[in-house]
Amino acid sequence: MISSDNLKSGDKIPSERELSERLNVGRSSVREALRALELLGLIETRRGEGTFIRDFRGNQLVQLLGTFILQDEKAKLDVIETKNLIEMDFLRLVLNRADEDRLAALKNLIEDEKFNDDRFFYELIEMADNYLFSRIWLILKDYYNSLNVRKVEYNRNSYFTLIEALIEKDEEKTLSAYRQLRNLSILADKY
Repeated sequence: MISSDNLKSGDKIPSERELSERLNVGRSSVREALRALELLGLIETRRGEGTFIRDFRGNQLVQLLGTFILQDEKAKLDVIETKNLIEMDFLRLVLNRADEDRLAALKNLIEDEKFNDDRFFYELIEMADNYLFSRIWLILKDYYNSLNVRKVEYNRNSYFTLIEALIEKDEEKTLSAYRQLRNLSILADKY
């Protein structure tokens, strides 16, 4: 319903009565489901105003699910590997879709003191202009950030090298710069 009604973070959802009628279920079932969604931090009830969709990014849902799904080391490594593969694929899209002005703006962002890896790759995925890739990457990024792995501080020069390769529209240089950034020399022959 949220998707079909095109509801976004901050939007009010229908009342319990309306939900009960639209979903053809009892009000107690709706009330119970809303309570569960509120406990997960996905909705927020404001007394006298109604129930609203919350911004789910950064909430504990990913960490909660991660504790069940990502219990073994193999699963953790799979998340990291899959995130890297997705990033390499959307870099290929950026090569074909991004213009020099957007890449130059991203180059300037690297110098910003608030710059970080997630922000950099979020900007790139926006340039890739592929909604599904974007959704998958955001989920993988959240899972990755919830893992208890040592967070890597990347060298800013590696980001500049990657941007330069993208501006040159050179796929080989771009993927090489990405592998260097992520320290994936072992995977170089594989991908």
